[in-house]
Amino acid sequence: MATNMNMQWMFRAAFALMLLAVTHSAHAILPIEHWRTSAGAKVYFVANRGLPMLDVSIEMPAGSAFDTSEKSGLAAMTNGLMRLGAAGMSEDEIARRLADVGAILSNRFDSDRAGLMLRTLSDTKRRNQALEVMAGVLSAPVFSSAIVERERSRYASALKEADLTPDTQVNREFYRLVYGKHPYALRSSGEVDTVSRLQSDDLKAFYRKHYVAEQAVVAIMGDITRQEAEAMAEQLTRALPRTIGPALSLPEVQSLPAAVNRMIDHPASQSHIMIGAPGIRRDDPDYFTLFVGNYVLGGGGFVSRITEEVRQKRGLAYSAYSYFSPLQVRGPFIIGMQTRRDQAELALSVVRNTLREFIDKGPTEQEVIAAKQNIVGGFPMRIDSNRKIHDYLALIGYYNLPIDYLETFVANIERVTAADIKAAFARRVDPDRLVTVVVGADQKQTATAAPAR
Repeated sequence: MATNMNMQWMFRAAFALMLLAVTHSAHAILPIEHWRTSAGAKVYFVANRGLPMLDVSIEMPAGSAFDTSEKSGLAAMTNGLMRLGAAGMSEDEIARRLADVGAILSNRFDSDRAGLMLRTLSDTKRRNQALEVMAGVLSAPVFSSAIVERERSRYASALKEADLTPDTQVNREFYRLVYGKHPYALRSSGEVDTVSRLQSDDLKAFYRKHYVAEQAVVAIMGDITRQEAEAMAEQLTRALPRTIGPALSLPEVQSLPAAVNRMIDHPASQSHIMIGAPGIRRDDPDYFTLFVGNYVLGGGGFVSRITEEVRQKRGLAYSAYSYFSPLQVRGPFIIGMQTRRDQAELALSVVRNTLREFIDKGPTEQEVIAAKQNIVGGFPMRIDSNRKIHDYLALIGYYNLPIDYLETFVANIERVTAADIKAAFARRVDPDRLVTVVVGADQKQTATAAPAR
């Protein structure tokens, strides 16, 4: 164990130094190879012979955005139950076979995508057994009625408990108001009543429609050759269902027609606040500009304006932040914080004024220089491990980002200007058309809040 830890530390240190040396080089930082399997799946691969490890994932358009309001939670349950019986293996046998070789098989799930990820040692015997289990889970999940009934009850109980918390309430209401009838409005875990109605046949039908080879993205990172990676990708995808009908897609997100304010009473000692609106797609041309700009606004921790105004100057919240969450279509722009109930109105006023001033005037040149220096200086830490690189491979593949995304990351950050940021925020964030949700509002605020429109 100590030897493996030392090897990992040495690899990370050497890799970080190498990246620092080549950040401004014209040469590729990472030799990413990509191809398609015979079944049509996309594959992205990076070889790293420095550690005897292997990370493999496969993802499809099977996230919560592909749910319906009547069966909200179906995508999450389908993904979660794949490992609970497949290809003639019981859930106990799947767990035992993975444990025997020290492998970890986990679920990957968000609004857009869903799948599985495997981490295993790269020697032939161990990885072969782990990959055999993964392939079986991917291609032949059982979704037995007994397992579905058991897990359905467990999911519903967890949802009932979560529904009482202010965090859950503020998130549910925020996404509902921002996205309306768009599937991004649906809670990823589903609702108690919808989950309680799900049946085995629902999961089987969702699996056959969404876990298809032609729309799969395989990401492989680790101690193997290109030839071995090709064989693995074929093994994982050749028995998957095939596409029936047109490729899966999501509807476009509509902009908010007006501001919406919702104050919700809750016995919590603090008000939980979310402010925002539809933001940007993952492939938006303004992505890097908004990334740098948001670092100045609320993404840079103690050096951001929102933290400075809300926490440092006035002590209204321990944490106040903002971020863009780009997705297949327009993911949200969010400002969040928690504050004492009697300070919520003041905190909201400070945040709104800070945002409006930022949009009207933009950041200063000094703020932009400092933000770019911090982002560029921290870039090597974004890719200092197999896991982080692997996650970028999956991201690049699923969202069809340029293959040189990592190679050009620093250059894209460095070319951003203060004028670019001001223009991009003016295009993407309208301070007069934002959703504001406060859970745990004062009685007075609840009574006088502007009605939702």
